[in-house]
Amino acid sequence: MDYTEKTLSRAENFQGRIFSVHTDAVRLPDGTDSRREIVEHPGGVTVIPVDDSGTVTCVRQYRYAFGEHVLETPAGKLEPGEDPLACAKRELSEETGYLAENYVYLGAMYPSPGYCHEIIHLYLATGLRQAEQHLDAGEFLDLERYSLNTLAEMAMRNELSDGKTALAVLKAKLYLEGQDGN
Repeated sequence: MDYTEKTLSRAENFQGRIFSVHTDAVRLPDGTDSRREIVEHPGGVTVIPVDDSGTVTCVRQYRYAFGEHVLETPAGKLEPGEDPLACAKRELSEETGYLAENYVYLGAMYPSPGYCHEIIHLYLATGLRQAEQHLDAGEFLDLERYSLNTLAEMAMRNELSDGKTALAVLKAKLYLEGQDGN
């Protein structure tokens, strides 16, 4: 059966610096009407940098919405029209100071598809070489290093609260294990 909902009208509710919100009146598959509140976000990337020894450089930064310092893979918002790979390279360099020879696209995720239009692209970066970290104005973070195996164990114990990080870790681990035949 086709469960597609038909948009009847749209009301723009909020336009912010990072996202906007609109409310749509929709017709459901059974013919009844309902409302959908949607957050429009330009999307972003996360990149998991794995060095030759299997060590991953993560960032820990304060996330105001949760009032916590959260462990994450380097990530950032796409600029209008920006290619996700270019964004991944920019964010890796800015947040960690690393440049990478190789990038592997690990796919995309919808963090909250019930109400948000955001898509996050996941990349694995290898062949790392250290350059200079250059954080954005107002960006404060600490770098932390963990083995990929430790991060995978942390993900499975629900110790990585950031969904994009947990998914990137597990996908990178499976990808790299498939590369070396294990």
